[in-house]
Amino acid sequence: MADRQEVLDYHSGKSYGNIRGKTATKITKPCTTQKDLSLAYTPGVAIPCLEIEKNPELADMYTNKGNLVAVVSNGTAVLGLGDIGALAGKPVMEGKAVLFKRFGDVDGVDLLIDTDDPDKIIETVKLVSITYGGINLEDIKAPECFYIEKELKKANLGIPIFHDDQHGTAIITGAGLLNALEITGKKISDVKVVFLGAGAAGVACAQFYKDLGVRSENIIMVDSKGVIYKGRKEGMNPYKERFAADTEARTLKDAMKGADVFVGVSSKDLVTPDVLLSMAPDPIVFAMANPDPEITYELATKTRDDVIMATGRSDYPNQINNVLGFPFIFRGALDVRATDINEKMKIAAAHALAKIAKMPVTEDVVKSYGGKHFKFGRDYIVPKPFDRRVAVEVSLAVAKAAIESGVARAKDFSLEEYRKQLEQKFLKTT
Repeated sequence: MADRQEVLDYHSGKSYGNIRGKTATKITKPCTTQKDLSLAYTPGVAIPCLEIEKNPELADMYTNKGNLVAVVSNGTAVLGLGDIGALAGKPVMEGKAVLFKRFGDVDGVDLLIDTDDPDKIIETVKLVSITYGGINLEDIKAPECFYIEKELKKANLGIPIFHDDQHGTAIITGAGLLNALEITGKKISDVKVVFLGAGAAGVACAQFYKDLGVRSENIIMVDSKGVIYKGRKEGMNPYKERFAADTEARTLKDAMKGADVFVGVSSKDLVTPDVLLSMAPDPIVFAMANPDPEITYELATKTRDDVIMATGRSDYPNQINNVLGFPFIFRGALDVRATDINEKMKIAAAHALAKIAKMPVTEDVVKSYGGKHFKFGRDYIVPKPFDRRVAVEVSLAVAKAAIESGVARAKDFSLEEYRKQLEQKFLKTT
């Protein structure tokens, strides 16, 4: 872990030519002569303006709109820091833009909205949405985040709306779940799953697991008040109500007895060894509280040698890292000019990630991780972020699902040619 001053020097640019922040504008065309200036601005710029006036679809051709994503936040649920406000969250949103560019070659820009009023956020995004090819909602607290995403999708803005804290986490853990179940020989329709945390990530993961094949009656969700059961009144909202279980269990300890899968998006040290021991054979544990998980990797593996353990941390096996998802989900969606990122596209992304983890690991991944070799198994159920094949396979899978589900606006789009383009861009093949 970098020390405090090193982090501040990085962001202030003290060691990087005093360039503040992590992003900047890049000019993509020459502008060194009088002719260049006349092409870039007046009088030449009037020509594409008039073309777009006649046909708004041409904005993707003549401007950066088709590769530009707004990272929208009001700073009410920033990482593990909580409600720190929009401005204090700006380093995170800039960081998200960095990851968009570094991994998916998508141009991202942070769009901070200084209000806690979800309707004002919705109205603001609606008004500025024509600037962007997609909207990535980020670090907005629950339950407002659900309402904001739902209303923006209902508005039919013509571009994808995606809340990464919800769906990114769901997709990556979903890929891990598919592979962990294959390793343990369990059927997805049979497993009992316990979710600890009923915020954005917890609710989205539960819904996504249902989409993958987990049965509703096999899901128990636990929040700070205990098990979410039918008839509970305290601390409920419509999103939790969807997962109210018909159960006598009232505590996490009760819920975990015989459970096959645990998904934690809550706080550290809430799962004790005795609770872990009460789970079914070959338990699958996704303890994703950051920076300290619900049970540490060391304690979990010491307690049970049959556990498949994943966390949000990079210093342990099976890191659940959203960077495996959003840059490539948007890459595929933008390239086919999708109007939405729907469930079929999310499921396609999860299956693509699961497939990559079963491929032999390439030498460039080994080099990126200090010479360490990885092989599909209990300690390797999701691929590494620096595996460049993720960009190809996930982007392609998302684009294909968008076309098949009818949300792609691109005409005569060749998936075979698209694969070649992705390989050229990300794998540097000829």
